[in-house]
Amino acid sequence: MIVVLAGGVGAARFLQGLVQVVSQEQITVIVNTGDDREFYGLHVSPDIDIVMYTLAGLIDEKNGWGIINDTHYTMQQLTQYGNEDWFTLGDRDLATHIHRTNLLRQGKTLAEITDELRRHLGLSLRILPMSDQIVATHIQTPRGLIHFEEYFVKHQCADEMQGVVFIGADAAKPAPGVLDAIKQADTILIAPSNPIVSIGSILSVPGIHDALHEASGMIVAVSPIVGGAPIKGPADKLMKGVGQEVSAVGVARCYRDFLDVMVIDERDADLVGAIEDLGIPTIVTNTIMSDLSAKVELAQTVLRAAS
Repeated sequence: MIVVLAGGVGAARFLQGLVQVVSQEQITVIVNTGDDREFYGLHVSPDIDIVMYTLAGLIDEKNGWGIINDTHYTMQQLTQYGNEDWFTLGDRDLATHIHRTNLLRQGKTLAEITDELRRHLGLSLRILPMSDQIVATHIQTPRGLIHFEEYFVKHQCADEMQGVVFIGADAAKPAPGVLDAIKQADTILIAPSNPIVSIGSILSVPGIHDALHEASGMIVAVSPIVGGAPIKGPADKLMKGVGQEVSAVGVARCYRDFLDVMVIDERDADLVGAIEDLGIPTIVTNTIMSDLSAKVELAQTVLRAAS
């Protein structure tokens, strides 16, 4: 079995290649839910939805989130009523959040609901939220703590980042199946996701970090930082904010106590020595997932590294 620790866009694109190489039935994805938040009275799980929509062929590729060719009549009406419009949700996307929220109110867990949704979307791989309990990623700024989605989307990362707090993590538990999946996995892949707030959020749930440290399967990470900058998202600001070098070396340091192999881009070949000085063997390849062929080739390289 292959386990993938995943954030949103980068992880979803990596998974597009992985499912071309191995069958979905062999894959379990553990997804960050630290970005989850209630909008307009609905529970939204951004990273879970990005992964599901991408693999189901529904994703709006231009934005990297939401459903392709969606309409926005509901949001237009909401703003006419005076609601904020900084977090935009399409009409078909809203159906997912309405359905999820109704099931939560009926007493179902996020893991149960996620499993139901992925089956409705025709997906055979297993998708697990990191926890059924609420863990909310907040960014420490001079104005105080701000939820990550507000920091990222509403404020466009304009506030000085002084730290990250995972509110609720101490009391959270890994979702059912998470620890067993890590324990039983032959291979564990850390997708090219933000190491601070995507993978970092997953690692904040008690028990997950220890399970990775004790795992018998090979653990391979793909760096989301290429040439000193993230392919997408605010990983550079967040890594600087926690005092971490913005490079593939900095990413390796985030995972060094459990990582077996690091995969970095060709543009960072000069960093191999620094990463291997951390005791982590390093593979150099093209990690830019510009099309499906590149995604497949990256997945194949990562699996070879794991073997």
